[in-house]
Amino acid sequence: MDVELVTVGTELLLGFTVDTNSAEIGRVLAAAGVRVVRRTAVSDDVAAIRDAVSAALKRTGAVITTGGLGPTADDITKSAVAALFGARLVFDPVVWASLEERFARFGRVPTANNRGQAEVPEGAAVLPNRWGTAPGLWLEGEPGLVVMLPGVPIEMRNLLASAVLPRLVARGGASVIRSVTVRTTGIAESTLAERLGDVDERIAPLSLAYLPGLGSVDLRVTAWNLPAEEADRRLAEAATLLAERAGEHAYGRGDDDLAALVLDELRCRGLTISVAESCTGGLLGGRLTAVPGSSSQFLGGFVAYADQTKQRLLGVPADLLAAHGAVSEPVAREMALGATRALGADVAVSVTGIAGPDGGTADKPVGTVWLGFAWPGGSEAILRKFVGTRDEVRGRAAQQALFELWKRLRLLPE
Repeated sequence: MDVELVTVGTELLLGFTVDTNSAEIGRVLAAAGVRVVRRTAVSDDVAAIRDAVSAALKRTGAVITTGGLGPTADDITKSAVAALFGARLVFDPVVWASLEERFARFGRVPTANNRGQAEVPEGAAVLPNRWGTAPGLWLEGEPGLVVMLPGVPIEMRNLLASAVLPRLVARGGASVIRSVTVRTTGIAESTLAERLGDVDERIAPLSLAYLPGLGSVDLRVTAWNLPAEEADRRLAEAATLLAERAGEHAYGRGDDDLAALVLDELRCRGLTISVAESCTGGLLGGRLTAVPGSSSQFLGGFVAYADQTKQRLLGVPADLLAAHGAVSEPVAREMALGATRALGADVAVSVTGIAGPDGGTADKPVGTVWLGFAWPGGSEAILRKFVGTRDEVRGRAAQQALFELWKRLRLLPE
């Protein structure tokens, strides 16, 4: 079954509100075998809503709208869609009673504006909204099917799961649309594509998408309109093939996060970690501490930005800084070793570099970053060069530091 989405709200077009509803609907429906083939955003205008819904119905015969069901003057989705179906709005006493009951729980009385929320297109099925005041509506007729949902994300999400999805699944058959993601980092998208070679042909009829991010490329493979068991089998085989082709650059699947994987490796070995950062300014520590339970492995960190701070807090010798500069192999190594000494950590990682936009030289251009590592019985520093804005260089440096640390931790005995 194919559907189109029409999201209603001038605030969406102005950029004041991010449309998270469409992403949620797409994910939920795809998992049930219902494909969203187009998304359209329109302003709070009767003609714009009517035209968008009408065009969508002519293409697919099924539309889901979000927004425009509230109590104010700009909430006009219901009237625009009703007119398209030639249906008049009629007062529903059951909806009104539920509104009165809801308001009474908060010691309030619904207003005349709220009374408009109890008007529904004649012939529409009401989808009760236990999470807000605007009920969802299921309107079906000669033009096709329109499901109207409120724009408030929590209300939309709960109505979608409880009232809409079961109805759509009953109409759509046994096929599903499912995806799996293989996560890679430390490799450019074009280089990764060369590594994958003929993988598109190998995994057919599944489709493959490249999703580049900050220092990473996710590989999303999707099964379309297949029986659930076959889809899961094909996806598992494809994910294994993608990981094999990506080699050492593949680090996880789905929502796997490098920081969480690093902490898992530390936990398996009973090791603790500290960080010493210069150009990343705390991004690395932030990635690690964003993982619940990280305090069992993460002892703390240093943002040693100035040279004197590197000397005072991490014990980096002044003559080393003078001879090689802060962005150098020996300084990165000493920063990591200093972080282990200062906090008594077993493992440490350091980052020192030139994030730009200024400060680069012919020998050390913007994007030059040294990563330092220290572990029981060893230490190392490696050079990486990144491109992009200041924020992009910093983000890529933090990602690469986690990736390189993860690889080294996996070589240590458990």
